Amino acid sequence: MHSFIPAAWRRSVLLSGAALILALTACTPTSPPTTTAPTIEPSDKALPSSHVHGLTVDPDTSQVLLATHDGLFDVTKEPATKIGGTNDLMGFTAGKNGVFYASGHPGPGSDLPNPLGLLKSSDGGQSWEKLSRQGQSDFHALTATKTGIVAYDGELRQSADGQTWNTVAAGFAPAVLAGHPDSDTVLGTTTEGIQRSTDGGATWSLDKAGPVIQYAAFANPDEAAGVAPDGTTYYSADGGASWTKQGRVDGEVMAIAALKGADGKPWIWAATSDGIVVSTDGGTIFRPMDAA
Repeated sequence: MHSFIPAAWRRSVLLSGAALILALTACTPTSPPTTTAPTIEPSDKALPSSHVHGLTVDPDTSQVLLATHDGLFDVTKEPATKIGGTNDLMGFTAGKNGVFYASGHPGPGSDLPNPLGLLKSSDGGQSWEKLSRQGQSDFHALTATKTGIVAYDGELRQSADGQTWNTVAAGFAPAVLAGHPDSDTVLGTTTEGIQRSTDGGATWSLDKAGPVIQYAAFANPDEAAGVAPDGTTYYSADGGASWTKQGRVDGEVMAIAALKGADGKPWIWAATSDGIVVSTDGGTIFRPMDAA
């Protein structure tokens, strides 16, 4: 899998034996069932691609989408269903009103430029509109905020409309950018700790006292979930300003997603080497998606 993640970060992942990612599920996130199962069995649902770059869950329909090296897939049901054409979606995020943004490389038979720059879909990923930086940017980290788009292609960039960009002199290379379309708080995961912005990515501050988190996702504008390189999971009730250790997810994580659940217990999904797992208790216990 292509990555802008620094070599030191990749080494820490190898040493830990797990790169964690929150998985998607088909269960209804607004009424999570009580779970007491202490053990987790691997899911028998194989991922449609071994290279996963992003996850998203629709808060209204609970549709689980997986952005991969081989395109976009609906993994809500078995077997997974391909959506649209085959493109290597290195960056993928959901905006407001069902809009998706993506970046990466064109797949076989595609007439899109390489790299893709920033693409936009208003029909659930069936088709893509070229917005900007075609042939220039492969955004490996990408997120939507209340006031625009924040992305990383070797430079950290910010755009209000997805077409005109400002380069941000942030001085760090994020593994993941996590935001929410109803907030201007953005988290950037680094080997030094969480970089946090409250103005849509214009300025940043490093939390040196907090945990080192590799994958982060917002469940709502206030609640965020995080996964460390060793699989330890974290919960934040204040938009990533502080974190509480929760539990652990097993297997190599590739992407995460989160939605609002019960108070203090968002639903968290992780796409792992063993399949898609989900936590309904804020990250304490994870189970296979089809068992939730």
